[in-house]
Amino acid sequence: MNIVFLARSLDYGGAERQLVALAGGLHAKGHRVTVLLFYPGGPLAAELLVRGVPVRDLGKGHRWDVLGFLWRLVRSVRAAAPDIVHAYLPVPNILAVLLWSCFPSAKVVWGVRASNMDLTRYDRLSRWTYRLEAKLAAKADLIIANSHAGVDVLRRRGIPLQRVQVVPNGIDTERFAPDAAARERQRGQWGVGPDVKLIGLVARLDPMKDHPTFLRATALLATQRDDVRFVCVGDGPADYRRQLLALAAELGVASLLSWRGAVADTPAVYNALDLVTLASYGEGFPNVVGEAMACGQPCVVTDVGDAARVVGDCGKVVPPRDPSALVAGWQAVLNLSDQDRAGLGAKARERIVKEYRCQHLIDTSEALLSRLLPSTSPTSSPA
Repeated sequence: MNIVFLARSLDYGGAERQLVALAGGLHAKGHRVTVLLFYPGGPLAAELLVRGVPVRDLGKGHRWDVLGFLWRLVRSVRAAAPDIVHAYLPVPNILAVLLWSCFPSAKVVWGVRASNMDLTRYDRLSRWTYRLEAKLAAKADLIIANSHAGVDVLRRRGIPLQRVQVVPNGIDTERFAPDAAARERQRGQWGVGPDVKLIGLVARLDPMKDHPTFLRATALLATQRDDVRFVCVGDGPADYRRQLLALAAELGVASLLSWRGAVADTPAVYNALDLVTLASYGEGFPNVVGEAMACGQPCVVTDVGDAARVVGDCGKVVPPRDPSALVAGWQAVLNLSDQDRAGLGAKARERIVKEYRCQHLIDTSEALLSRLLPSTSPTSSPA
């Protein structure tokens, strides 16, 4: 198959990480793969280039740089002459359908990643884009959702479910694995002593990730124990970051909390933590949960998207937007003995290796894409 992937960028993010895994995996299986990006590559692009996957920057300067960008997009897709255009996330999904007449022989595949979204927290253009995506969904040949919870949201949005298939995210269990040396190194860099219980939220600074609930929970837990510290890992808009810093100061937890931007060595981050948490009120398949579990970390997650399905009985699940419930989940894990917590972490890794390995994402996606092209067949059966 000849596949063109279309995405905004390859900055750090769950959807972007999955695109890299899938594009690289399909390339390794002998398919012709090209990745087209709206904006300059981003740090994850290097992983594809090292593997020999062409990554082309379409040179979009800013949000309103439209006409020149669209011309470069059409020209690049035509030059690649793909069998399939596989878009990721709303704007690329919309453009793949709207520009279909420029490459009518190609099948259009959408990647839909999130589940519930509070549209009131986003700007007018984002809300319009979200609604337009639903109106155009019938034009896509295949819609791949990364979560079962996301399918229910698609139904409520009016998206035709006969075009939808679920392919859970895949976790690279060789890269994300327990590493005692990485734990010691990362905690040393952060100045965290061995007796400190370190709770981490690894997520971009986005309203859906609900950092305010996390911060309110940190304030509650800090009144109950004096051996805890907290870290937030991820980037986001400067204005929103300032709001969160102000809230942390207002709650009196600024001194207990470290803010880190996006980090390349996320396996070291997960290993450095004693507990990984998800505070989101909207998710599809939360990558960070699968990655943390693969590193042997127990997780406390909000009951959103497929988080509870991923965690199973290897962590705690609590209602979203409830700081007290989040604290109760944290305490349930932190109060385990070292031996029991290590056993829970080992069980978590075993679950990810068995149910959510990266090869399953690649093989299942290959089979679904090949069905769109009657003359092709996958090189292997889905796992």
